[in-house]
Amino acid sequence: MKEKMTRENLWIYILSLLREGPKYPYELDSLIEKRFGWRPAKVTSYIVLRSLRSKGLVKMTKRRGESGRMRDYFEITDAGKEMLEKGLEFIKQTYEKLSGKSIC
Repeated sequence: MKEKMTRENLWIYILSLLREGPKYPYELDSLIEKRFGWRPAKVTSYIVLRSLRSKGLVKMTKRRGESGRMRDYFEITDAGKEMLEKGLEFIKQTYEKLSGKSIC
């Protein structure tokens, strides 16, 4: 069950972190592990980011990172913010229906 709720919904984790500001893929993996307690496979994050980008939910820009290297940074678009809110609302409503308890 945990795998179904994490890896298959990685887009929600990624968009929620990108809502805080631009990130590069390796950074996302580390932040997911730190904040949510599991680490996605590196290739999985790239696959999800590519899918989110093709749907216009994130955009990529090249920037010089703190190390001085050029990196691909991803940031959430307005469409991505809207999709994230819809996803979070769906999760909230589902939880409330299943548990009979309100999250708020």
